[in-house]
Amino acid sequence: MNKYFFIILLLCNAVMMSSKTFAQQAPSYSLDKKIALPGDGGYDYLFIDQQNRRLYVSHGTTVNVINLDTDELVGTIEGMQGNHGIAIAYGSGVGFVSDGKANSVLAFNITTLKTIKVIPLTGKKPDAIIYDPFSKLIFAFNGGSNNVSVVDPKEMKEINTIEVGGGPEFAVTDGHGNIYNNIEDKNTLKIINTKSLKVINSFPLSPCGGPTGLALDSTNNRLFTVCRENKGMSVLDVASGKVITTIPIGAGVDAVAYDAATKLIFCSNGDATVTIIKQESADKYEIEQTLTTQTRAKTLALDIKTHKIYLSVVDFEPGTKNSLPGTFKVLVYKMN
Repeated sequence: MNKYFFIILLLCNAVMMSSKTFAQQAPSYSLDKKIALPGDGGYDYLFIDQQNRRLYVSHGTTVNVINLDTDELVGTIEGMQGNHGIAIAYGSGVGFVSDGKANSVLAFNITTLKTIKVIPLTGKKPDAIIYDPFSKLIFAFNGGSNNVSVVDPKEMKEINTIEVGGGPEFAVTDGHGNIYNNIEDKNTLKIINTKSLKVINSFPLSPCGGPTGLALDSTNNRLFTVCRENKGMSVLDVASGKVITTIPIGAGVDAVAYDAATKLIFCSNGDATVTIIKQESADKYEIEQTLTTQTRAKTLALDIKTHKIYLSVVDFEPGTKNSLPGTFKVLVYKMN
């Protein structure tokens, strides 16, 4: 009897260990819902206004606005020629959209979503756009002229430009007077001082090639830059610019987001995946999950309240780059 009992006990322990291992390897994110949106055309950045619980989705010549608490479309910002990024100047009640085809920035009322003013830029093809709370200025990153347009949200005009020596991509602010900006065609990172409005440092990103998305861990002073050419996410020390490690990710990456509460990093790839990376410590990172999404769902936004991620995408004819009319949507993924 003791012999049989011992064997049964071993089998039970094996099953429990197997179940525990399976649970540890189970995906941490899964599809929550799809939010259908009107209209056709290209799509680019998503931006979350945490204070006012709104998701802004760049889409062709318009920006769709979604209530984050209900997942319902609440309005549309119209009148652009080919928009890209969205930023909010907090405390002013005004938002800004970069209109790449018009070489301008559109200012809108965040309550009514009505246009306040179209601000012409000397820079060409503005793409990424951010608000810096330290200087209380808007920065639009011009892919067509290798510079950054500085917009005063009070005066509603461009007040300066900053040369960055290459094609600027995503940018983040530390809120203390520094903006970090990926230069895609030079494989470098520029640091802009928002008081002097000058580039104060430049870091090489090798082995990173073709850097796009950028996220900041302000607690550990780490930058996460995602790169298309080498299909990797590099971790940089903010102070020294040293590349600490590079983690493999999917192909065709565009955006990256960092959740300080869960220590997860999300890299959205055009190959129908999101590479989810766990931050074990400031210098140690492991792939937590490869989340299956949809082809060309390459940019995302993170809601730090719910920990959900949002990706915009359209359906395509199989084997082609031809989008299907009436299929634009936002994919919502939640933590299990």
